[in-house]
Amino acid sequence: MKKIIIFLFSLLLYSCTKKEKTHSSEFLLAQKELTEQLTKISKQTDFNGFGVAIVNENEVLYQNGFGIANLEPKQEYDENTVQNIASVSKTFIGIAILKAQELGKLQLDDPINKYLSFKVTNPYYPNIPITIRQLTTHTSSINDNEVYMKKTIVLNDTINLKQNLDIDILPTKFNPPAAKITIEEFLKNTLDNRGKWYLKDVFLNKKPGEIYNYSNIGATLAALVLEKATGISYDKFTTENILKPLQMNSSGWSFDSVNYSKCTNTFQDKKTPYPFYSLNTYPYGGLLTTSKDMGNYISELLKGFLGKGTLLNKESYQEYFRPQLQAKNFIDRDTSEYGDYNIGITMTIFPSGNFGHFGGDPGLFSVIQFDKKKKTARYYIINTNPSGPETNKYHKQINDALDIYTEKLNTLSKLE
Repeated sequence: MKKIIIFLFSLLLYSCTKKEKTHSSEFLLAQKELTEQLTKISKQTDFNGFGVAIVNENEVLYQNGFGIANLEPKQEYDENTVQNIASVSKTFIGIAILKAQELGKLQLDDPINKYLSFKVTNPYYPNIPITIRQLTTHTSSINDNEVYMKKTIVLNDTINLKQNLDIDILPTKFNPPAAKITIEEFLKNTLDNRGKWYLKDVFLNKKPGEIYNYSNIGATLAALVLEKATGISYDKFTTENILKPLQMNSSGWSFDSVNYSKCTNTFQDKKTPYPFYSLNTYPYGGLLTTSKDMGNYISELLKGFLGKGTLLNKESYQEYFRPQLQAKNFIDRDTSEYGDYNIGITMTIFPSGNFGHFGGDPGLFSVIQFDKKKKTARYYIINTNPSGPETNKYHKQINDALDIYTEKLNTLSKLE
């Protein structure tokens, strides 16, 4: 699966949006041509629907959706279709933590036990504290063990419950709605050595701060630390400090906070939808949003990288994008084109020096990518399990079209 995701990541879609300013007929024609090409390809793909957004340093250039969001009743995928973006959600954790630091509520290098109601300590190194920075750079020594895998995904309702509980989504599994708990309950059960799910393998036999080890539990713990430091729940803090300021009005952290009628199914294949689900560890991968809203988000991140952001001050954005690790922090450093070569504060940095993040959960693949030289950024998401060579073929067709039109739209935008 990882090879497929990485390949898809290298075949990112670029697309374009409604404009607040008046554009030339040539620019609008380029948008129209791109839409026509993507529409044609969407009718041939082996996945149901996808959404895209592309921005440059000045504006959102294109946002759209293609294909099918739901089968019964049939619903088209458009720029307002709501979908879970999986681990791309982690990039919000970094912004939130740095905002809390600006507000004087915490410091990146604070030990996490300063804030928690239970103690989190690596049993192999009990005298070395875990810090907030380590959580946001995946160096905390916290490890995603099988307990986490089996208990985080929760079905949204009880319709066809027995049948849905048996759906194969290895290495994870679906749990009944009654298994829904708070992130604090989940993390206490998992990380506290008195917790009912605690196993020693939830920690690596490595010193905190020593080794990069991608951890969904660790990212969620950063969100809990923020809650304790600010006295505000993570969903409310991010809504007030990220979603609302960016006018991400169709986004939220639960089905109750978005327009449920606009939510897409995710699919096992083109004909078989998954049931709707959420995460007990929602901060790491549970944001529900749209291509339109994500255009606003990646636009702000690009501006932040260029020193023009509004959510954080310049110093915070510099920290957000600054490579935090060294070669010695990697056991097996990924030097592939879009590999985990380094990390900022939750933002992955690739060997080229460009940055972004990708995500995958049952029935979806998502990605944001930033090209610092061209000063552009893109968002792309699909709502169907990546399934192999045919999927790769269609993504290549889409990418080939978008490579041409991204350059064209970016150039025309700057001429106006």
